[in-house]
This record gives sequence, structure tokens and C-alpha cells, in this order.
Amino acid sequence: MRNFILSLSLVSLLALTVHSRSVFAADAAPAAAAPAAAADSPELAAFKKVIRQKYDMKEKAFAAHDPEPILTRFYAEDAVSVGVGYGIYKGRAQLRPLYEGAVKELGVKVTSRHTVLNGNAGWDWADFYVTPVDATQPPFNLVILFLWSRENGEWICKGDFYTEGDLAAGTLGKPTQ
Repeated sequence: MRNFILSLSLVSLLALTVHSRSVFAADAAPAAAAPAAAADSPELAAFKKVIRQKYDMKEKAFAAHDPEPILTRFYAEDAVSVGVGYGIYKGRAQLRPLYEGAVKELGVKVTSRHTVLNGNAGWDWADFYVTPVDATQPPFNLVILFLWSRENGEWICKGDFYTEGDLAAGTLGKPTQ
């Protein structure tokens, strides 16, 4: 029951975040042409540029099998990472063994989907596409929410929450517990 409630909560959050989809598609009226999106404010555009650079760094660190940039330049010392069916990791000390193994076994691609900025805090819904190095293992996708903080003028990830799914497709994986 708890997993069912968690699934419903995540679906509700995704539905609110991705406004182009209806939770009850059968009840929805035919979609009208979407209005043109407003241009990003200069602050939001700058934030998106910085976090894209951070995602690029993370992708390159995976490709190079090097966890250090992820641990020291992507995540804050006190970051918290929570993955449904994967675990809870608090701080770099707990993240280190996770990433030391993951960068050897996986390739990743991060695609930002919905970004919000509020002063020195920002968050970004993204799709996290994962390809195992072992070609016999299937690729998989995670829906991930990155939490960002501007500290001493620099943006750093304070944590993330993820579950299996694909934000762009509006799908979630089945609960694992």
C-alpha cells in the first residue's frame, strides 16, 4: 500500500510538473495548440547554462570512469541522494562507494526537462538515461529531481531524488519494494 501511495504521489508531482499531460488522458479534451513558451529570464537562462555544464561534467566523469569530479564538483559535502529501490545516501562519504562502482559499470546522459529557479535555490526535473558498460545488460531510465543551491557564488547539487521512469514519455517504472 505504501508503494502504491508513493507511486500516486510521484505521478501527481510529475503531472503538475509536466503540464502538457493530463493525469486522466481519457477524460481530457483534445489538446489545443500550445502557446509559445515565454523566453527564460536572464537569471533562469544563466542557471540552466551552469547546471548543463555540471551535467556535462558528470557525463564525462562516467565516460572516463572517474568519480572525483562528481563527488567534489557536482555534489555538496552534505548532499543527500535518494533512489526508490536504490537506497539513501547522505554526504560524500556515503556517495563515494556508490559512484566508485557506478562509473565503472555505467554510461549516463542527463536531459533537463523542467527547471525552476528561486533566488539561491533551484531544482531541475530531468531524465537520466543509463547504459551499462556490459552490453548484455539492458539500458534503463530514471526520472530525477536535482536540488541546487548557490553557495559562495557557485551552484552545487545538494541532493537528488530518483525513480525508474521517463519524464519525457510520462511513464514511471513499477515500485520495487
